Amino acid sequence: MGRKFFVGGNWKCNGTTEEVNKIVSTLNAGEVPSQDVVEVVVSPPFVFLPLVKTSLRPDFHVAAQNCWVKKGGAFTGEVSAEMLVNLSIPWVIIGHSERRLILKESNEFVADKVAYALAQGLKVIACIGETLEQREAGSTVAVVAEQTKAIAAKISNWTDVVLAYEPVWAIGTGKVATPAQAQEVHFELRKWLQANVSPEVAASTRIIYGGSVTAANCRELAAQPDVDGFLVGGASLKPEFIDIIKSAEVKKNA
Repeated sequence: MGRKFFVGGNWKCNGTTEEVNKIVSTLNAGEVPSQDVVEVVVSPPFVFLPLVKTSLRPDFHVAAQNCWVKKGGAFTGEVSAEMLVNLSIPWVIIGHSERRLILKESNEFVADKVAYALAQGLKVIACIGETLEQREAGSTVAVVAEQTKAIAAKISNWTDVVLAYEPVWAIGTGKVATPAQAQEVHFELRKWLQANVSPEVAASTRIIYGGSVTAANCRELAAQPDVDGFLVGGASLKPEFIDIIKSAEVKKNA
């Protein structure tokens, strides 16, 4: 079944040309496991996508942080999936909690975006996750199942989808889901896919964890059987991102 470990770096709304060049040169110099062990994708802001794409090492790929829900046109400020394809950007992050919470993107809107991006030939990192209130109310599994269900209702092929579980209370807060907490949710998500999509999709779909992942905690998280990688925020702007990529070796040696 061998799900290839996946490490994504979400740069969010950060960077200047000078800083981006510095990050890229650090990545280009990093010694990491080969492509058959780990898939690495970095996601700079839209304005830096062409710069990063042309200067980044060929074994790392580039993702946009968002795209519009349908064909382009009179949608000021948006970037369409077609534009990303035109720039040969292979990946896009959709449904990040910052967009769900701040910009009020609903489960259905996120699902429509995922379906449209896939239809244009993009690969998608689809984000799901619960807030602190939802976790404390004991509704974590129900919330992430509902978010996944919306996506499952709109797509039939999961080959180009990576599911990113990001507990909202752990993003940028320094609070991390314990390895056991992460494993529990990933296990429940896989069980949901098995029951509601297919055993094949459940076995092959990569479910990655995001939420204050660092060089210090990544190896223990990577050792969990249903954690297939990471979507890294703040640490992806730092040299420690290389150490996080290397945590793929935990799976290879398991």
